[in-house]
Amino acid sequence: VQLQASGGGLVQTGGSLRLSCTASGLTFSSYSMGWFRQAPGKEREFVAARNWRGTITRYGDSVRGRFTISRNNGEYTVYLQMNSLKPEDTAVYYCAAERSGVVQNQASYYDYWGQGTLVTVSS
Repeated sequence: VQLQASGGGLVQTGGSLRLSCTASGLTFSSYSMGWFRQAPGKEREFVAARNWRGTITRYGDSVRGRFTISRNNGEYTVYLQMNSLKPEDTAVYYCAAERSGVVQNQASYYDYWGQGTLVTVSS
């Protein structure tokens, strides 16, 4: 199983980025997909997750209303649209796959992880 995250970069405060994560080696439509982030010196934080049908979506409190998770099951890809970015959004962002299909906000429930993509928001 591989999860390949991309789309990170440097953006100014108030800007937008869209992250992508493409999966291989698993039955994508059976998995819930999530995004987490980790800033230097901080614990990994839940950002968003979505089940395979798109009927259940969860967001972390710090991103709700600004970030949107979506997925294209046919392309084995999950996206994270990030708007109104703030300096405190600066972190390495990881995508993750959860095989039971339940939308979880705790990292320990996820079975597979991508390598991370760095997002830097300048003030």
